[in-house]
Amino acid sequence: MPAQLSEADRLGLETAYLEAKRGYEEGGIPIGSCLVHHGESGKPKVLGKGCNMRVQKESATLHGEISALENTGRLKAGVYRGSTIYTTLSPCIMCTGAILLYRFPRVVIGENRNYVGGEELLKKNGVEVVVVDDERCKELMERFIREKPEIWYEDIGEETPK
Repeated sequence: MPAQLSEADRLGLETAYLEAKRGYEEGGIPIGSCLVHHGESGKPKVLGKGCNMRVQKESATLHGEISALENTGRLKAGVYRGSTIYTTLSPCIMCTGAILLYRFPRVVIGENRNYVGGEELLKKNGVEVVVVDDERCKELMERFIREKPEIWYEDIGEETPK
């Protein structure tokens, strides 16, 4: 993990990565996410975390960011607006929509080499997008894509290349 990250960013990205690793170890797609609130105390607080659970729960929509939101529970609008969402992989259009809906001001992405989702849409809507290019996130996703390409392509709504 790059040393220049803030305390909150290190906490958020590490939490998201551990969630991705947990998902992989459970046989799922290794994408993790978490929400970190930057409250009045100035100390970052993880509000919720999750990983892609499509395989484990036979879900069509339970991507990492959606899982983190679900595990966080209901929050007041101002809490989302005072938080950053962290994800190990560039968010797909569905997850981008959730980020925009709840008006997160900032998204920190572990990597976008294996997949680029709705980053431009986020930026066009005023969301700060930070791509860390974390080697651990990249390697974990690359390993999964090599091992289970059919599940990967299903997850991103594509046909498996022949």
